[in-house]
Amino acid sequence: MTITQENLELAVDDGTRMTAYVARPEQAGPHPGLLVFQEAFGVNHHIRDVCERFAALGYVAIAPELFHRTARPGFEVSYTDFPSVMGHLKAVTTETAEADIRSAYGWLRSNAAVKADEISSIGFCLGGRVSFLANSLIRLRAAVSFYGGGIAPGLLDRVAKLQAPSLFIWGGLDKHIPPEQRRGLTDALITEKKIYVNAEFSRADHGFFCDERAAYEPHSARQAWALTLEFLRS
Repeated sequence: MTITQENLELAVDDGTRMTAYVARPEQAGPHPGLLVFQEAFGVNHHIRDVCERFAALGYVAIAPELFHRTARPGFEVSYTDFPSVMGHLKAVTTETAEADIRSAYGWLRSNAAVKADEISSIGFCLGGRVSFLANSLIRLRAAVSFYGGGIAPGLLDRVAKLQAPSLFIWGGLDKHIPPEQRRGLTDALITEKKIYVNAEFSRADHGFFCDERAAYEPHSARQAWALTLEFLRS
């Protein structure tokens, strides 16, 4: 499927302006919509590539720049330069993330090329947490979180508010998100009787889905991609 790409500037309800990357099919819609939430390293080549992969499958995918309050539009840094993102990462609070979610979601909902009742979310690392948060805030069809740090224990009070089925994907070797945090989340999901799938890839580390990171694990990445596509379809 032929796709088009563009950068948009969106108004956020806290008075800020946010750049977002959009990839979509060239063919007339309406198409399902997808919120794509970034890693700590910006809306970089990998995140844009994820948007484009989904666009080629028929989605209108939008990746909002969650660092827009503290960084220039188009900000991205190397995967080996984590110190340069720390200040921006700490500036993303639950409240600012919620405002950004509402802005990007509103753009999808108001777009005639998007099926307003078929909007889902996916996120990676920081974005995995934001995808989880989105599912507690807006009406989604499904929500996917890849190695979402900080969901447990910080956001467990949001489990009761989850609206759509959730897919959680973890790396079994991930020392950033220890097993007790993952168990804390699944325990809360069970207690609240939420619909979810929990998938742990035993030979994968944090960031394993990204083929531009040293942690890339191709077998796990292919399996996680297939699982994600099936989850979003069904």
